[in-house]
Amino acid sequence: MPWYKEWFNSPYYHKLYGGRDKTEAEQLVSNLLDFFNPDSKAVFLDLACGKGRHARQIANRGFVTYGVDLSSESILAARSEPLINLTFDVHDMRQVYKANTFDYIFNLFTSFGYFDSENDTILTLNSVNSELKSQGIFVQDYFNANKVIHQLVPHELKSIDGIDFEIEKHIADKRVYKSIKFKDQGYDYRFCEQVSLYTLDDFKSFYKQTGFEILHVFGDYNLGHFNELESDRLILVSKKSNS
Repeated sequence: MPWYKEWFNSPYYHKLYGGRDKTEAEQLVSNLLDFFNPDSKAVFLDLACGKGRHARQIANRGFVTYGVDLSSESILAARSEPLINLTFDVHDMRQVYKANTFDYIFNLFTSFGYFDSENDTILTLNSVNSELKSQGIFVQDYFNANKVIHQLVPHELKSIDGIDFEIEKHIADKRVYKSIKFKDQGYDYRFCEQVSLYTLDDFKSFYKQTGFEILHVFGDYNLGHFNELESDRLILVSKKSNS
């Protein structure tokens, strides 16, 4: 089983990353919506939506919104607070969800770069292109790989709800690998993460292959200037360039 299927469906994943609060989601989504000023009839897709915190913020602004994620546990949690204009589904981002349907697709909080093969990365972006309407907008929020490389913390201990998460990170083959070990109720657990260290140049290449034109590049959730050594995030706003 791929690491992301096992780990993202684990309750410990949500425990470890539970600090990602609604305020942060509100900040990013609010800034993006203010920046785009979408038509009231615009339709949104939150791709790899997790428990739906970003999708919910979009829907709360009155837009028809869909959220999809590979994790059935995350989608179950996302559906626990229903809204009329909000739909959640279990879905693999490599496949087309709804063709020619969305005015905006958001892929936020480094919910990308998990696959072993770069072919799957291209397949995903081709699917995104197919899901967008003509001239649709794609927003991809990724970590800044250059900063991750230069400021990697190899060992870390996080204590959450009585569980000590031992986290070790290393870089190899242009990927950052994370090992997460802990004990709970007498059982030992170990999960792994691995994410590709895609740079701005990598995304430019991917987008050229899959029919996207980059319009803006931001470096933080306030949509500030991107600096490849100092920015925390790499936020790309692109347009579907082929119909």
